Amino acid sequence: MNNKVKVARIEKNMTQEELSKQIKVTRQTIGLIEKGRYNPSLQLCISIAKALDKTLDELFWEEEQH
Repeated sequence: MNNKVKVARIEKNMTQEELSKQIKVTRQTIGLIEKGRYNPSLQLCISIAKALDKTLDELFWEEEQH
């Protein structure tokens, strides 16, 4: 799963640790989400989006490949 969590997190000058504490998951979970190796629940996606001031579409919408 491609996502833009890492880019959005860096734009906010936030570490994985800071984001993980804010949304109450482990730093490892954030790392796996950023690498596309963990499929977060909808609730977790919403929490990430709120923490990063982004919409779900901005972070998780899959762009169509042509």
